[in-house]
Amino acid sequence: MTFHTILVANRGEIAVRVIRTLRQLGIRSVAVYSDADAGARHVAEADTAVLIGPAPARQSYLNIPAIVDAARRTGAQAVHPGYGFLSENAEFAAALDAAGIVFIGPPASAIATMGDKITAKQTVAQFDVPVVPGIAEPGLTDEQLIAAAEGIGYPVLVKPSAGGGGKGMRMVERAQDLPAALAGARRESASAFGDDTLFIERFVLRPRHIEVQVLADNHGNIIHLGERECSLQRRHQKVIEEAPSPLLDAATRARIGAAACATARSVDYSGAGTVEFIVSADRPDEFFFMEMNTRLQVEHPVTEMVTGWDLVEWQVRIAAGEKLTAAQDDIEMRGHAVEARVYAEDAGRGFLPTGGDVLQVVEPNGPGVRVDSGLRAGTTVGSDYDPMLAKVIAHGADRSAALRGLDRALTGTAVLGVVTNIDFLRFLLADDDVQAGRLDTGLLDRRMPDFAPAEAGDTEFIAAAAYRWLQRWAAASDDLWSAPTGWRMGAPAPTLIRLAAGEKTVHVGIIGHPDAATATVEGGQPVSLATSLQGEVLTVTVDGLRAEYLVAETDHQIWLAGGGAVTTLTEMREAPVRADDAHAGDAELTSPMPGAVVAVNVENGATVTAGTVVVAVEAMKMEHSLTAPVDGTVHLLVAVGDQVKVGQPLATVIATEGETT
Repeated sequence: MTFHTILVANRGEIAVRVIRTLRQLGIRSVAVYSDADAGARHVAEADTAVLIGPAPARQSYLNIPAIVDAARRTGAQAVHPGYGFLSENAEFAAALDAAGIVFIGPPASAIATMGDKITAKQTVAQFDVPVVPGIAEPGLTDEQLIAAAEGIGYPVLVKPSAGGGGKGMRMVERAQDLPAALAGARRESASAFGDDTLFIERFVLRPRHIEVQVLADNHGNIIHLGERECSLQRRHQKVIEEAPSPLLDAATRARIGAAACATARSVDYSGAGTVEFIVSADRPDEFFFMEMNTRLQVEHPVTEMVTGWDLVEWQVRIAAGEKLTAAQDDIEMRGHAVEARVYAEDAGRGFLPTGGDVLQVVEPNGPGVRVDSGLRAGTTVGSDYDPMLAKVIAHGADRSAALRGLDRALTGTAVLGVVTNIDFLRFLLADDDVQAGRLDTGLLDRRMPDFAPAEAGDTEFIAAAAYRWLQRWAAASDDLWSAPTGWRMGAPAPTLIRLAAGEKTVHVGIIGHPDAATATVEGGQPVSLATSLQGEVLTVTVDGLRAEYLVAETDHQIWLAGGGAVTTLTEMREAPVRADDAHAGDAELTSPMPGAVVAVNVENGATVTAGTVVVAVEAMKMEHSLTAPVDGTVHLLVAVGDQVKVGQPLATVIATEGETT
């Protein structure tokens, strides 16, 4: 069978990545999109695109009838699900089969088996795949789990049978803490997955997360393409991955690969899949099965870079009935590859989700560098979908070369208009333990308190002020009298621009002409300044030191990308200084992230005390409550259900007389 049209049932960087391979194979691609993604990159790059519903995922990317209908209408013979959304949904695979459309993935039966962690453990154990010691049976009561824990030995890990992503998981070190942990885990699991079934297993000390990529065709052939180390994760979400793992020796690599193939064989698997194992950093020769992801993984590019295999191409070829053309002994891993995930989140503010309109995107290139991205200028990053924006991958002859290459690539990566975690990624890569390969799943959380975002320096403040000053020059055109030279009878009067970055607010004063000026920061020592603005490229030379920035602006914010960092500065209006200002103590509550208002806890006009929760915003499954900082009267600006942006005012608290912020 040969496919001429394939629908990609996903969005963002994975949809763009799948479309790229389809184009190389000469296969017509069909994108689907929600109202929120009408201008998205994956829509623009596909051969055709179909609107499937409004922004909420349940009404669009999780809408099985809408996607099946889109495949029928466009003549798609097959559907590639990407990852997330419907990629591991057995009902979706069955619906496509009923419509005579090929699901590019494993049989629905394999998805169902591996989707239930208890059934999965029991299934693979029959094929001699090592599993973590524990108890995993349907319908276990709290009393049975508590009794079993004594035999397993503490610490134990409580896990939900359904779902993943760390929801419902609890690590328990003492017997007296287990009952409360079970109650909490059941509540969270029932809320997240509609199923409160739990099991427990031994908690592996200093665990490392290692996974193996498998490929299986429909003719009984199964191979693995080596392993990936995914131990650098936060809240059970991976951040940096690499291949191969720096932990395993050749003998263990062969054993864990064989176990992964046995796992695939246990469910008559076909297509690409990933078998995840937990390995103790203290006993690297001992590994245990965790779960099987019956889909393509986010981190698949590192495997592609060290093996030379295009996994999406092989997903398509296997789904079309082709046989694997290589045996296990033919698979060779060359060099080392490392991937970093770029998220829309603010590492300096507890990794709160961010968002906004993408003004400019800078992506690295060169030998050994790959970028999988769903971004382009004009993209709106909202709160409806996962905050991952792109992946930057580097390949080198060895691990050290790959790490250096990734750091260099990240210095050449910038997103203007949306705050990202790029500076945190570089911080993590520079860690001594990361450099040495001494990894475990708790390392990132231990290092988080040591991270501090880089502060804007005088050069960045001067550059942002110069950008605004040059705009005034351009507006003045040939009108000598309105040009911002600073010339006056007597002493020159500088153009003053007030800017804020982080906790710092300064006044920058500039006098002169673009090619010969002086600048001061908060009335300090004057420095020489030469400036030019060519399109979106700003060049500033401060006391002979030249710097170049890509610049963009929105909502009084100036974004500068240069020197391996993105700096955001806000132009501030001068605050009125009045001793009798009746509203000096008033407070404005603004949204810390883009999202939806999920709760308003007070009536408009209500009197509140400091600390009262006024409003709550949710984004990316994270809820943030905003409290009144002073006693006063609340004036609400939003209602439950409203979609809000970062920094959008939600409410004002008019301070009670005598109160100050």
